[in-house]
Amino acid sequence: MEQLCSVPRILISATGSGCGKTTVTAAILGALYKRGLQVQSFKCGPDYLDPMFHQYITGRPAYHADPFFLEPQPMRRLVSCVGASADVSVLEGAMGYYDGIGQTERASAYTVSQILEVPTLLVLSPKGMGCSAGALCQGFLQFRRPNSIRGILLNDIRSGMYSYYRDILERETGCKVYGYLPHLPEAHLESRHLGLLTAAEVDGLDQKLSLLAQTAEETLDLDGILALASDTVPLPAASPLKKPEPAFRLGVAQDAAFCFYYAENLELLEQCGAQLVPFSPLSDAALPENLDGLYLGGGYPELHAAALAANTSFRTALTRLADAGLPIYGECGGYIYLMRSLRLSGQDYPMSGLLPQTCTLTDRRAALGYRAALALPDWPAPTQTAAPLWTRGHEYHYAQEDGPLPAACRHLWRLYDSAGGLLREEGCRLGSVAGSWMHCYPEGSRRFWRTWLRALPPI
Repeated sequence: MEQLCSVPRILISATGSGCGKTTVTAAILGALYKRGLQVQSFKCGPDYLDPMFHQYITGRPAYHADPFFLEPQPMRRLVSCVGASADVSVLEGAMGYYDGIGQTERASAYTVSQILEVPTLLVLSPKGMGCSAGALCQGFLQFRRPNSIRGILLNDIRSGMYSYYRDILERETGCKVYGYLPHLPEAHLESRHLGLLTAAEVDGLDQKLSLLAQTAEETLDLDGILALASDTVPLPAASPLKKPEPAFRLGVAQDAAFCFYYAENLELLEQCGAQLVPFSPLSDAALPENLDGLYLGGGYPELHAAALAANTSFRTALTRLADAGLPIYGECGGYIYLMRSLRLSGQDYPMSGLLPQTCTLTDRRAALGYRAALALPDWPAPTQTAAPLWTRGHEYHYAQEDGPLPAACRHLWRLYDSAGGLLREEGCRLGSVAGSWMHCYPEGSRRFWRTWLRALPPI
């Protein structure tokens, strides 16, 4: 008989961006955690920032349920596997419920809800509405059939208006309203161009999250939400993949400047035999000893450009390893650090100089979207001669290279958008050093990582 995972699960979505979906999710996570529950969170969409808050609240790594990255079966397996040790799983959607790729609902929170058969709570901020709030929610209920919307959450309203909106919505939609969050300016989570500030940057974060959790306990029907989460179809049970004994030491940049990593990616590296060794280009004077390769993830190097430039001892140590042929790979923010310099507000800040390029941070978005990438010849390993190597990921950055690829360098990828349209050849490699703007998601990039990692010498 097939074993099943019957852990309750619920999806928090919204009518659109800006409704307070992340705030509501944080409040629910915090309130459930304060009740003593083990809460496993997931994010729908290629987002690093919201999962940081999830992990900060629950004490558990947050994972991604993204239909562009994951086919239905692997997504169900992931949610079943990592949720099995929790009391409840909470998924946070991206944008609005039906907002997917291009002008469609493909790869949206709606898609996730259908794949996982998870009941959905729709977050609505009804300011400036009366009965139109009912029309809006009724539209969401009728737009696609079937859908998983089973309830409504109100956000950013005065307590005295709750019964007014509840009565409208329940009368016009037949859908239960599971409470509200009032206007809480003291719990506001600050943002920048990429989204929220990182959890480590938010002043008074503990107080803000405590207020959200306490308010949720008072104004949301948490018992009803848990009962709704329990009314789900069990998923097939899935066991976590075993991690072998480490075969090599892989340095991973982890500090305030380089903190964008999928939990799934780090686990994949360990499953491939890596012993992950953290280091900090911001504060370390040297690299850990006996490393076999380096991986620098994304983040906000532009916020720490002066400190990165000033840490000359670390840059010197990094150069020595590159000169010795150590495999080094950086993505997005890590790619910036591998370059010769970063220009901010007319000033150039020296980076590591392992790649000869320079780049400039602009106030205009340089790239945004899902990506399918075809590895170019001889990448990620000189002996790469097997079937075409494809991977999936996303781009989101405001910096861009100054000028074409230097003559001594080669591109890494041929990039395609989510609809399969050819975009450009991308990335840069010189010797054993390579960098790319694209963040790779592990499920679609296992062959890439394994091929690159096989080039690393064993311990």
